Amino acid sequence: MRASVGDRLVVHGRIVGQHDRVVEIIEVLGPEGAPPYRVRAEDGHEAIMSPGPDSVVQHTNEPQP
Repeated sequence: MRASVGDRLVVHGRIVGQHDRVVEIIEVLGPEGAPPYRVRAEDGHEAIMSPGPDSVVQHTNEPQP
Protein backbone atom coordinates (compact mmCIF):
# COMPACT_ATOMS: atom_id res chain seq x y z
CA MET A 1 0.00 0.00 0.00
CA ARG A 2 1.37 3.40 -1.01
CA ALA A 3 -0.16 6.79 -0.29
CA SER A 4 0.64 10.51 -0.31
CA VAL A 5 -0.48 13.42 1.82
CA GLY A 6 -3.97 14.44 0.73
CA ASP A 7 -5.05 10.95 -0.33
CA ARG A 8 -8.08 9.35 1.32
CA LEU A 9 -8.04 6.07 3.18
CA VAL A 10 -11.27 4.07 2.98
CA VAL A 11 -11.76 1.43 5.67
CA HIS A 12 -14.60 -0.89 4.66
CA GLY A 13 -17.15 -1.98 7.26
CA ARG A 14 -16.51 -5.46 8.60
CA ILE A 15 -20.12 -6.47 9.28
CA VAL A 16 -23.37 -6.08 7.39
CA GLY A 17 -24.81 -2.61 7.92
CA GLN A 18 -21.55 -1.04 9.07
CA HIS A 19 -20.59 1.96 6.94
CA ASP A 20 -17.18 2.58 5.41
CA ARG A 21 -14.97 5.08 7.23
CA VAL A 22 -13.16 7.64 5.09
CA VAL A 23 -10.22 9.62 6.50
CA GLU A 24 -7.71 12.01 4.94
CA ILE A 25 -4.01 11.18 5.09
CA ILE A 26 -2.23 14.19 6.57
CA GLU A 27 1.22 12.64 7.13
CA VAL A 28 3.03 9.58 5.79
CA LEU A 29 5.24 8.09 8.51
CA GLY A 30 6.61 5.07 6.62
CA PRO A 31 9.28 5.00 3.92
CA GLU A 32 8.27 5.74 0.30
CA GLY A 33 4.55 6.16 1.01
CA ALA A 34 4.16 3.05 3.16
CA PRO A 35 2.15 2.92 6.41
CA PRO A 36 1.74 4.01 9.12
CA TYR A 37 -0.22 7.16 8.30
CA ARG A 38 -1.41 10.08 10.41
CA VAL A 39 -5.04 10.59 9.39
CA ARG A 40 -7.84 13.08 10.09
CA ALA A 41 -11.54 12.19 10.17
CA GLU A 42 -14.32 14.55 9.11
CA ASP A 43 -14.98 15.44 12.77
CA GLY A 44 -11.35 16.61 13.17
CA HIS A 45 -10.17 13.58 15.16
CA GLU A 46 -6.58 12.59 14.31
CA ALA A 47 -5.00 9.16 14.69
CA ILE A 48 -2.09 7.07 13.48
CA MET A 49 -3.20 4.06 11.40
CA SER A 50 -1.54 1.02 9.92
CA PRO A 51 -4.36 -0.06 7.59
CA GLY A 52 -5.27 -3.69 7.13
CA PRO A 53 -6.55 -5.68 4.14
CA ASP A 54 -10.02 -4.13 4.51
CA SER A 55 -8.63 -0.70 3.52
CA VAL A 56 -7.94 0.99 0.19
CA VAL A 57 -6.26 4.26 -0.77
CA GLN A 58 -8.09 6.73 -3.01
CA HIS A 59 -5.38 8.86 -4.57
CA THR A 60 -6.14 12.55 -5.03
CA ASN A 61 -5.71 12.23 -8.79
CA GLU A 62 -8.38 9.48 -9.03
CA PRO A 63 -12.07 10.30 -9.47
CA GLN A 64 -14.09 10.10 -6.22
CA PRO A 65 -17.26 7.94 -6.16
